[in-house]
Amino acid sequence: MPRNTNSTVIPGVSNALDQMKFEVANELGFTNYEQIDKGSLPSRVNGYVGGNITKRLVALGQAALANNTEAAINATSQVNLEQPIG
Repeated sequence: MPRNTNSTVIPGVSNALDQMKFEVANELGFTNYEQIDKGSLPSRVNGYVGGNITKRLVALGQAALANNTEAAINATSQVNLEQPIG
């Protein structure tokens, strides 16, 4: 059984991230990604979706920082970069 030790920086964001995941999967041509058992898919497919989500999140963060958005600056300052891995 997998163990998820990730914690969200901003509470309540998981629904928005799930929605983004399904939008990205749909844009990539994976219809009904919401109902598919992700364990039955090749890791390449899941990684492809996850990689594109990461690209989109980085682009959103860069755009927010470029616009000097106070909320984005505050959110990034809350991230603990020295958190132990694994």
